[in-house]
Amino acid sequence: MFELLGGKMFGCECFCWHKHTDHQYPLPQPQPFFLPSPIPEWPLGQGFGTGKINLGELEVVKITEFERVWSCSLLRGKAEGVTFYKPVGIPDGFFSLGYYCQPNDQPLRGYVLAARERVASSTEVYCDYDSDTDFPALRKPVNYSLIWSTDCGSGCGFFWLPNPPLGYKAMGILVTDTPDEPDVEEVRCVREDLTETCEIMDTILATDANTFQVWTTRPCKRGMFCKGVSVGTFFCCTYFVSENQELEIACLKNLDPSLHAMPNLDQIHALIKHYGATVFFHPKEDCMPSSVQWFFKNGALLYKDGKVNGEPIDYLGSNLPSGGTNDGAFWIDLPRDDNARKIVSNGNLESAELYVHVKPALGGAFTDIVMWIFCPFNGPANLKIGLMNIQMNKIGQHVGDWEHFTLRISNFTGELWQVYFSQHSGGEWVDAFNLEFIEGNKPIVYSSKHGHASFPHPGIYLQGSDKLGIGIRNDTARSKYFVDSSTRYQIVAAEYLGGVVTEPCWLQYMREWGPTIVYDSRSELDKIISLLPLFVRFSVENIFDLFPTELYGEEGPTGPKEKDNWVGDERS
Repeated sequence: MFELLGGKMFGCECFCWHKHTDHQYPLPQPQPFFLPSPIPEWPLGQGFGTGKINLGELEVVKITEFERVWSCSLLRGKAEGVTFYKPVGIPDGFFSLGYYCQPNDQPLRGYVLAARERVASSTEVYCDYDSDTDFPALRKPVNYSLIWSTDCGSGCGFFWLPNPPLGYKAMGILVTDTPDEPDVEEVRCVREDLTETCEIMDTILATDANTFQVWTTRPCKRGMFCKGVSVGTFFCCTYFVSENQELEIACLKNLDPSLHAMPNLDQIHALIKHYGATVFFHPKEDCMPSSVQWFFKNGALLYKDGKVNGEPIDYLGSNLPSGGTNDGAFWIDLPRDDNARKIVSNGNLESAELYVHVKPALGGAFTDIVMWIFCPFNGPANLKIGLMNIQMNKIGQHVGDWEHFTLRISNFTGELWQVYFSQHSGGEWVDAFNLEFIEGNKPIVYSSKHGHASFPHPGIYLQGSDKLGIGIRNDTARSKYFVDSSTRYQIVAAEYLGGVVTEPCWLQYMREWGPTIVYDSRSELDKIISLLPLFVRFSVENIFDLFPTELYGEEGPTGPKEKDNWVGDERS
């Protein structure tokens, strides 16, 4: 008997009851998540938003309908538990690669890929070989190995690893509610040369003594030129696994050099119009963003090592040194005149726009729309020490602040999947169901006061020690100061499109957008420490250990192309 929930089918009405209670009750089940507004029909293109992606010898579809197999509450600190699902509704000719799992305290929005073999011919024939003399892309497993099982009686979970034929790799784990080994028809293994290694990511489930753990997975190599495609399955085992350890299951590899599922230029504009975030600045922000052209026109100067005076910069940046690496030979600074310096450091919100870099992610299964915002000046830090909040005079200040956030779009459907919020030296991916939306499917990004780090919700975020309440405050709030990136943007790079997008001159400037600054942090902190009560006073050395490295000083920030995430994946 099955129950239909939000268009998704669930079955196997079996539960693993919470072992810490005297009575039995079913664990809550996740409900499907939908974006606030329907996804529009995208402009015509090649393979973007068609529901299928060509990986070369394989074609894959994204499966989002699941039949519930088993639920469990063994996760430490998560009374809601987790649920394991079998993919259903797989189109004819496609084969499952593994099962899906997720915590019960978040909406049901996962996926697993199903695959079929492509035969390059005019008739586009698809087939599933089963001959020992052939080496097709997909083959059945030889049998299964039981990884782990519960001892709580009939209806509980049994975890099975497919044993692939020689030269093939398993893509995922299967789960059953009986001890019977699954049928070899249940999944397919993939020929090894069509796979990439994958690694563990987030812990989904762990027993009390870590004797059994379950993780999400991702390709080991990620970035604009990497080919690994996440299958959406999970990995589990009864032994210790390090973060970078190669697993017994694999990811797929995209061997289609055309990346046909990536959006064309018209589709990119449509995506930005539909999903472009609104960036809110703090109501007390006095270091606003501006366009790069406004910064140049209003007196920014280019300095060269060994020369005292800087030279004006052409409004297009055409006289900036192009290419190379950041060798410290050049840097940009504010105008020398005090009044002009003040005007430029305040920024110009009216001219501000987002600079967009579009690139493949996770082997071309997703598109990353990276939105860069430029602020002429980064204001001083606001320190928190316990209950005390202290505005610093100079610590944290620097010229030329580049920050960004990233929209990750599914190339199967064109659906917004996640948003990355860049936060100083790191950041976080936030799933669409945890975002705030302002209009339709347009998310909100909150920019922190003075530091311009990006956050998904308003509030105060501490960069330092949360436990001790010591660090740099990142204050965010909605205000009348905002930039709507769905209308105020410029696409500056999309390498996969060839020469369709002309990159601006200033994007080729690889040196520093501000001079190197060394702060007299010790003298400022000495004054702060002297104000603290004796019973909460720390030594100067301990205070310095708790604060981020930005307190010591900063090299001038580099432009977007010098950042690791220009080619690589986001830090998380």
